[in-house]
Amino acid sequence: MAFWRLYYHLVWATKQRVPLITADFEDQLYSFLVHKAGELGAYIFQVNGMPDHIHTILTIPPKLSVSEVVKHLKGGSSHFINSRGFIDSKFRWQRGYGVLSLGEKQRSAAEEYVRNQKQHHLHSTTNSWLERVADYDEGPYINDNVLREPPVTYLENDDFPF
Repeated sequence: MAFWRLYYHLVWATKQRVPLITADFEDQLYSFLVHKAGELGAYIFQVNGMPDHIHTILTIPPKLSVSEVVKHLKGGSSHFINSRGFIDSKFRWQRGYGVLSLGEKQRSAAEEYVRNQKQHHLHSTTNSWLERVADYDEGPYINDNVLREPPVTYLENDDFPF
């Protein structure tokens, strides 16, 4: 057995950001995601979203890659939505996702941010870094040992989340 504490903020969006996730089934979708994560050995601390995207705060055991967990969560949930006929058209997620790692001290603030997604969007207090999703690999690059992004925190009024 390994000792580990690995926390992540994951976000992914519907295909072309079409607002397909409705109040009629979002709770069922979130329950499915929690269940699916548990089947993989991951644990979702918080899940919430908007009609066009999902946020999760979760822990993933080191035996699994983040991309593997995302693949199962996105694939399983799109099958869940389509098989239940929640929407009239075929439901699909966009190709990519966003992932940010968290420390133990950041987790509660991250959970609060996700829990209050609808209020953040309603009042325009979202953090663009925490809402970011990319179709292709867009990691930080190191040039002369300097990261592209400066270190920051999860405070609502900051420009950057970490």
